[in-house]
Amino acid sequence: MIEDDAPADPVALRRPAYLKDLAGGVDRFFEPRRTSCPWCGSDALRGRLCTTDLLLHKPGRFGLDECRDCGHVFQNPRLNPAGLEFYYRDCYDGLGEKNMSGMFESNRAGYRSRAELVRDVGASGEWLDVGMGHGHFCKEAAAVLPGVKFDGLDLGDGVELARRQGWIRTGYRGFFVDLAEELAGRYDVVSMYHYLEHTAEPKRELAAAMAVLRPGGLLAIELPDPECRWAKLLGRWWMPWLQPQHLNLMPIGNLRAELADRGFTVVAEQRAEPHDAIDVLAASIMAVNALTIAGEDLPWRDAPPARWRRILRKATFIVCVPFFILASAADRISAPFGRRRGWSNAYRVVARRDAA
Repeated sequence: MIEDDAPADPVALRRPAYLKDLAGGVDRFFEPRRTSCPWCGSDALRGRLCTTDLLLHKPGRFGLDECRDCGHVFQNPRLNPAGLEFYYRDCYDGLGEKNMSGMFESNRAGYRSRAELVRDVGASGEWLDVGMGHGHFCKEAAAVLPGVKFDGLDLGDGVELARRQGWIRTGYRGFFVDLAEELAGRYDVVSMYHYLEHTAEPKRELAAAMAVLRPGGLLAIELPDPECRWAKLLGRWWMPWLQPQHLNLMPIGNLRAELADRGFTVVAEQRAEPHDAIDVLAASIMAVNALTIAGEDLPWRDAPPARWRRILRKATFIVCVPFFILASAADRISAPFGRRRGWSNAYRVVARRDAA
């Protein structure tokens, strides 16, 4: 007997909307292909890789091109606003909120390391965290910088979640470039941790940061490093490619030069410390997940999987646990010496806005 007040299946509730969105295929989610680099304008492009959505497994194929002149890596063709909405849906909010919150919570040491770097170059006053997620960085940074007041900005429900938890003072929901005029000259620190790679026009985001910062204020950035050797070794299974979400990946030299052109002075850099030693493990999990994804109930599919497929998926993950342990050990063993040889998967830059 089924109770009338039994909770509805959230996957089944979302299925009609997803199937409606996919009825005409996924081509409508993309802009026309570019023939020039969005960073330097060069037409010397080459294909870097082609992959699928290895996180949510929504349909579609995604290409990354690389500029042979400046090294900028970018999604080509790029998702349009409708495509970004479709592929972000149920990732950080909705169906994916619980998993993402757990992942964010597990990075406490990384959050503190970010805050300590900015503290050491004089952070104080009011801080705006752009692309704040669920607010976990602000929570941890407050312990490192007890006198700083933290605000946050993002598109998703995490803004309200963080505000209710008391992890931020004020939350803004919207696009940073649209809110920059309203927030002009209001902050002493702006942070963009794993944010710029998600944006369609990173240079506009840097201009917005310049507008929002007070003279002498600090801009803190952390990004995946496309020059990381793990990226070449693991190919499409290198997690920081994160297609289709990551639209632009900038080598540190490109970012450094752009900041100087915009009136910033770089005061701190880190190439090794931001490394998160999970490259082999993440690639292993994504590969097994892709192999068994037919056993997961996904709302963008016509119907739930057969029971035997669900059982096979669970059994495969159990069998692969020793393999995952070995992959994690490989990450830990390689991290100490690998960081010094260009294997770090992320970098940080802190720049001061010039007073003029």
